[in-house]
Amino acid sequence: MPRIYATPEQLSAWTGQPAPNGAERLLARASEDVEDALLCAAYATDAAGMPTDPAVVLALADATCAQVEYQLATGDDGTGAAGRWGSVSIGPVSLGDRRDAPAAVGDLDLAPRAQRALRRAGLLPGVIW
Repeated sequence: MPRIYATPEQLSAWTGQPAPNGAERLLARASEDVEDALLCAAYATDAAGMPTDPAVVLALADATCAQVEYQLATGDDGTGAAGRWGSVSIGPVSLGDRRDAPAAVGDLDLAPRAQRALRRAGLLPGVIW
């Protein structure tokens, strides 16, 4: 069973809006992204692999909600298939159809706010010496 680090209620509190349709699915996918970012992080867990330190629990919930918020803002449904923008014009400069995506297969597109929540909790960078 996958570990899901935030609830629809927490997502609603994070965004200040009602949880979107399919919030459970979005949170599950965002939780996977957060887990991928923490592959080398060390923190205490219970038998189910869930964090036990309240500060880590909160950081993972915040990061998961930030990841969903980011995906919704970029038009992604958690699959990674959506682009960030189709075209942008600023004065004489026009950019079109570029899609910023992870550089290589397996690279993680982690929301900046999610990354900051994990870093503040001391979970990133997850380097083991």
